[in-house]
Amino acid sequence: MRKKVLIIVTSHSVIKDNQATGLWLEEYTAPYVTFVKNGFDVDVVSMTGGQVPLDPNSLPEEEKFEWQEAQSKLVNTEKLADVSTSEYDAIFLPGGHGTMFDFPYNPTLRSVLEKHADADKVIGSVCHGPSALVNITYKDGTPIVKGKKISAFTDDEEREMQLDLHVPFLLETELRAKGGEFRRGDNWSDFSVRDGNLVTGQNPQSSQSTADKVVEALNDK
Repeated sequence: MRKKVLIIVTSHSVIKDNQATGLWLEEYTAPYVTFVKNGFDVDVVSMTGGQVPLDPNSLPEEEKFEWQEAQSKLVNTEKLADVSTSEYDAIFLPGGHGTMFDFPYNPTLRSVLEKHADADKVIGSVCHGPSALVNITYKDGTPIVKGKKISAFTDDEEREMQLDLHVPFLLETELRAKGGEFRRGDNWSDFSVRDGNLVTGQNPQSSQSTADKVVEALNDK
């Protein structure tokens, strides 16, 4: 049986003063391509369905041929709430600042991730994608990040971008508050970590290594 991966992306498009944001493209395309190359079936859904907003700063100067299939999946996505997710072996959550505004507050996403965690399935995420994890608990109420090695976009990187005052919370700070054993590399360096079935990466530069660790986790199951 081919393993199945569900990639869930943001639908939020504005961060401040009409500044456009959304999905950070590489954090989605690099994992998508990697999962397909490894023989997994990959589906893509978004919070509200339809066309996925892309952070304009994430668009490559020249079109990348290897990203074309992945990008075509963003034109008209299904809404997460309309999809049955129990059949998937892994869920992957790319980042982009848009995720900070819809991932932590979406009850459907929370339910999907809590069921996935309780079933001991693989959850992978990169950069701001782990914002989806801050409110997720096991059935007994324990945060799923508690006592787990975890990474995400750091507070230092957020301040360097001068967006720390424009996001609902600082992601590193919140993950630490929920008991996560936060791990990081230097700003803008490739850093990812796997703790069992939980895989997280720090920033866009970590997209590929995070995807590779998700493949590793799936192949170990």
